Amino acid sequence: MKTTLACRWNRKLLIACCLSAWILAGLASFASDGADISAGPACDRFALTLDPGGVRTEIAGPLFYNQDREEDFIWSIPPLFCYATNKLADAEEMDFLYPVWTYDRFGGQKRWQFLQIINQSTGDFQDDTIRSKLTLFPFFFSQRSTDPTQNYTAVWPLIGRVNNRLYYRQIEFVLWPLWVKTKREGSVARTPEDEFIAPFFRWREERRVDVTTYNVVAPFFHYREGPGLQGYQALPLFSWEKKEVSRRLDKWGEEELVPGFRHLTILWPFFFSQDRKLGTANEEKFRALLPLFSILRSPYRDSSTYVWPLGLTLTEDRARHYQEVGVPWPFIVFAWGEGKTTTRVWPIYSHSRNNALESDFLLWPLYKFNAIHAETLDRRRSRILFFLYSNTIEENKENGEFRRRRDFWPLYTHRKEMDGRIRLQVFAPLEPFLPNIDSIERDYSPLWSVWRAESNPETGASSQSLLWNLYRRESSPESKKGSLLFGLFQYQSGAERSRVRLFYIPLGGGKPRGTAAPTAVR
Repeated sequence: MKTTLACRWNRKLLIACCLSAWILAGLASFASDGADISAGPACDRFALTLDPGGVRTEIAGPLFYNQDREEDFIWSIPPLFCYATNKLADAEEMDFLYPVWTYDRFGGQKRWQFLQIINQSTGDFQDDTIRSKLTLFPFFFSQRSTDPTQNYTAVWPLIGRVNNRLYYRQIEFVLWPLWVKTKREGSVARTPEDEFIAPFFRWREERRVDVTTYNVVAPFFHYREGPGLQGYQALPLFSWEKKEVSRRLDKWGEEELVPGFRHLTILWPFFFSQDRKLGTANEEKFRALLPLFSILRSPYRDSSTYVWPLGLTLTEDRARHYQEVGVPWPFIVFAWGEGKTTTRVWPIYSHSRNNALESDFLLWPLYKFNAIHAETLDRRRSRILFFLYSNTIEENKENGEFRRRRDFWPLYTHRKEMDGRIRLQVFAPLEPFLPNIDSIERDYSPLWSVWRAESNPETGASSQSLLWNLYRRESSPESKKGSLLFGLFQYQSGAERSRVRLFYIPLGGGKPRGTAAPTAVR
């Protein structure tokens, strides 16, 4: 019995050694004459179809590859590790089990992170300072800079200060939320639909001016001040805030108007009185006694809601030239006019469009369509069941070129670029959800892309690969070649010669194409 088992293992070992020697001999024969390697999925080296001049080497199917192009270099052990460098941009990236750990460098700026909880970044910035940040979110924040005024340290919730984090210019706290001081500045555009939710999201208004807020037991009690601004809050009893009309210099050094406003809230969230955009041509008055009514009046727009938010909403937008009725908004909406047309009965049917945007759905989310019509670009996207199927087209109106991407989860993803290059991948379980993440394509796509097809109309080259190059075919205007079963069968044909290899052994040494067979001499 032991002798029989030993013989079986010896026979298997002998076969494995013979196959290994066979493959190594084939690889050596190719390496000796400088040709591409065709022994997939054990080892393959081939020219890139979509990037002329680039070379890719794959070993052990999807488990290792490197890719060398003129502008960048990548080597990867999917999905464990990937290293990529871009020579033109002076940038490099490293991923370890992306997105668990990543490292990015762009010029003199560097950043690494672990699960987005621990991260560190360092580099030089446009203000001629060198900064180094360390974050252990949400407990520790630190920055050190060549400008001492930019240094900060925070240990949450005990004590600290941070700058330019979490959408605030500055945050200081002691025993958060007992005492918190925040500074905010900038401006935010508000859409017409925001009028109905503005009472609950007051940050949309306060970011229009420079604001400093002192909170005690945040967010219930605070005092707020700024240039011409003052306010108090004791939720839910009352909140009052006032901003005078003023002027300031913009980033180009020109004087600009800073609108004023007056806000009063009593027994939040029931009563609101707001005067906004004071000092402009479109001063707004907003009053609400919820849930009975909310009313907006301005020279450009009137909107009234009765039994907010599920009752009747009537809107007349004189600036954009349309009228709208919602019963209740936004579920059942009808709009008509030069600036907007909408017919929506959610979730059954919707068709809405204006001069630049278009949005439709049928039995949401069964079918959804969105379009953007710009001066030089059209973008249209159709979706079925969110990401089950997606078709996106971007068309350049100036030259008629277009980019197209189709995803059918998890079966395939298909891309056509503006220059006509095409790539098809089967399967694609993550790509439809994260279509523009390079790390997904580098670290994970090689694992499950059992079929790859690429074509480049600029060079006339195309290639197809099945099961990580178990079968591979390449063609160009000058030649065609293919390999099958670890390269056991290979063929190559060109304009002048053709050749065939069987078990890595050349058959006939290649015959010139178009040469007439010799005739017998009588």
